[in-house]
Parts: sequence; C-alpha cells; structure tokens
Amino acid sequence: MIAPNYPPEKQKSAMPKRPNVIWVLADQLRAQALSCNGETNICTPNIDQLAMRGVNFTAAGSPSPLGRFSYPLCCPYRGSMLTGLYPNHCTPGHDKGLPPEQKTIAHVLHDAGYHTAYFGKWHLDAEGAAAAIRPNREVFHIVKPEHRGGFDYWLGDENNNEPWDCYVHGTNSDCTRLPGFETDALTDKLIRYLEQPKDQPFFAVLSVFPPHNPYLAPEQFAEGLCAENIKLRSNVPNVPWVKQQAQRELAGYYAMVRNLDWNVGRLVQALDKLNLADDTYIVFFSDHGDMHGSHGWFRKTNPYEESCRVPFIISTGHSCMYSVAPGLLYGANNACLCDAPLNHVDVAPTTLGLCGVAVPDWMQGYDYSGYVTGKPLPPQEPDSAYLQCNEVTGHLNSTAEPWRGIVTREGWKYVALPGEPWMLFNLKDDPYEQMNMAQITNYREILADLNERLQAWIDKTGDDFTLPKIEVPHIRKSRGNGVYYAPDKKLEY
Repeated sequence: MIAPNYPPEKQKSAMPKRPNVIWVLADQLRAQALSCNGETNICTPNIDQLAMRGVNFTAAGSPSPLGRFSYPLCCPYRGSMLTGLYPNHCTPGHDKGLPPEQKTIAHVLHDAGYHTAYFGKWHLDAEGAAAAIRPNREVFHIVKPEHRGGFDYWLGDENNNEPWDCYVHGTNSDCTRLPGFETDALTDKLIRYLEQPKDQPFFAVLSVFPPHNPYLAPEQFAEGLCAENIKLRSNVPNVPWVKQQAQRELAGYYAMVRNLDWNVGRLVQALDKLNLADDTYIVFFSDHGDMHGSHGWFRKTNPYEESCRVPFIISTGHSCMYSVAPGLLYGANNACLCDAPLNHVDVAPTTLGLCGVAVPDWMQGYDYSGYVTGKPLPPQEPDSAYLQCNEVTGHLNSTAEPWRGIVTREGWKYVALPGEPWMLFNLKDDPYEQMNMAQITNYREILADLNERLQAWIDKTGDDFTLPKIEVPHIRKSRGNGVYYAPDKKLEY
C-alpha cells in the first residue's frame, strides 16, 4: 500500500536528537487483546491512539504473519529485553535471575547522558526466587542495588503477583505497600517522576503486573463484562469446561486490560501537560501472552500465537508521525503497521536506535528503529523470528519439554521438541493454527528446509538444542487419489 500524502505541517520525520523514552511493559498481555489488533470484546482507545501516532509492529490486518514475538515466559524475556541477549546468554530459565555483572540498556543510556528510572515488577533477582520457598517471603524481598540492572532510580518489587497487595522498595530497605490497585499506584509514581525538572533526557520503565492472573481489576473496569457473553477465539475447542473457564478468566482479564488502557491515557495526558509529548517515545509492549483456552491450553510457555505473539507499539505520545521506511503498511484510519519479525532481543537495540545511541557489539538483537524514525535500517534484517523455551518451569498448564521454533516472512511456523518435530503451520492460510502439518508427508521438504534454517539460528546464538534429523522420502503419485512412498529412494537433508 502507498503511504498517504499528508501536508507538510502534519508530517514528522524524526524526533529531536536526544528524545526521552518510556517503556510501558505489561505482563501476560497477548497481542490479540487490543482493539487496534482486532479485539471485539473490549475497546482500548488510549493504546489504539498510541498505534495511530506511531508504528504497530503487530501488523494486524495485513497478510503478513509476522510482527512481534516473545519468549513466552517472564524471566527469560525480561533479561533479553534489558540486555539485547538471547536467554541462554543472560537469563536461561524461570527464576534464574540476571547476573549482577551483566550490562543492560540502562548502563548504555546512562553513559550516553540519560537519567534512567525503573518502576514496578522486576522478576530478575534469583535471590528473590529463593526467598519464595518460604511462604510470603518473596513479597517483602529486597532486591539489592547491584541486582537492579544499573538504573539510576529504582522503585519496584521482585514478583508480588498481587495487584491489590503490592509492596515496593527503593533506596531504603523497607517495603512500602502501594495504595489501591498496583497499576494505578505505579502510574502515579511515574507521573511524579516526570514532574521533576531534569536537565538531561530520561529513559523510564513502567513494569506493571496486569493482566497476569489472578484476574482482578477495579470494579468500574469490569462493567458490562459478563462471562457468558465473552466471544472466544475460533481455536478454543468446543469442550464445555474449557469454554466456561476461558470465558470466566477473560472477563477479569479484559477488565485488567481496560484499566491498563486507562492508565496509558493518564500517562499521555501527563506528558501533554508537561510539554513532553513531542519529545518522548512511548514503547508499549508485553513479555508474553495468555492462551485462555485456545487449543485447550491456559497460561503461557507454549509456541502458539496466543502465548508468543505480543503487542509492540512505538509512539510519539502526541503528534502524528509518518515514516517513509519501506515495509510499512497502512491499516484502518491510516494506522502504520509493520511486519518486521521484531523479537525479545530487539527491544534494547531498537530503543537505542530511537535515542540515536550506538548499539554495543555485545548485543545480539537488531535495531528496527528505522521503521519509526525514517532513518536507514541496518543491513541484513532478519528474515525470520527465533522462538525459544529453554527450560521447563513445572507450572500447571506449561509445556513439559523445552522447544525451539522459527517463524518466517513466508508465513511458515516450525517448532521442534528435542529430537522430533512438533508443529508446522502456514500462518497466512491458517492464522489460528488449526492444521498441524509436521507429520504430513507432502510437507516434508518444507519441514526439512525450516529445520535447516532453525539450525542456523541455534548456531548463530550459541544455543545447544538438538534438532531432529529430517528425512525427505521420494514420493510418487499413485493411480488413484493418494500417494505412496518409494522406500528405496530417500533424500536426507
């Protein structure tokens, strides 16, 4: 599609040389739960406005199956988000923690003259995980300064998972209970930070608990959300208890999403009031999704779209901005959509690109900021997204084995368990992943090619996962409608 020809006064090519950046990080928010990405059960007007004023990397409504992918588990994702490293190089599994000596984006931006601040859920301190072994100890666990990722200001918690009973700590050693609902209180804290005069640009992170379970939101945001009226995705099986649980969960989940959207609106209003909107990028995203009954699954850790596809929106927060970068599509209301395979390791490099700060050599991710700023993109943009689940967690409804996968620009998704293929979908034809072709002979050659491409990712990232050995049999058509093998003619890939 051709970009609209806006008058010069409405065009905006790039931010100031040193813009501010705010990350708004949700927990367990799937990409499909926003109205700008096709959700019909609720409206998210404030988040939709972010998409209207920037670039939506989910590419909803386009023919592309790409967009924004994640590592579908909290700790590994958060480690990759901050470091630009794949989890096997920073936070390999659940509750493993980020090594205190590991450099993060906060260190890089601090050295570039930015003030850095973090508010909310951390979930990267292994000592906090150890404290959780004793009942109710993780809530009051103090994250040591050397374990806070190099941020200049830090006010948060290790992992409360209680939106109405959240304790945070910062420079002092005491845990203070936040008043009311966690997301509301943390947004208040961030706004107060914005109100403080600064003689340098800032990078701030707002990391909130919702819409993670338990699905409990302030009462006013649940208005009109009756469980039996919730429309389920077409890949939720027609099994009574699955449908009932999914609808019951989603009623609370959507209420939390509504609250999150309201707080995004409050943040944008604060930036407007403080005359910071035109100088500030808002990056809105999530660590992973939530299945809510799709394919009979609940929660996360699996490679289905509801679990691993998350929102990723970069906005100026106020002024309309239209990039001339190739690869952009324009959806409803001229919303700017991008189908680049942006992944968890790309969050930090892309943010540095927005700030005009060089990406350090030790980061493994790609800088996609050119889709937003209009600046030239670095060469050799990935043609696929690498999907990982390095370790099993033992959580209910989680995967029982580790897996690796790949999603290509051609629309193929391939996922392997140790030594055997697991999933093969064509997301362009089958966006709800209802036809698994991993064991169908006709697609064996495609499977072998994807297995080879996945192996290239494993080698590139220093991963140690063992892929299956895919054999491609020579196939002849029978005189009837079927096919049969010629067992003496096998091609090995």
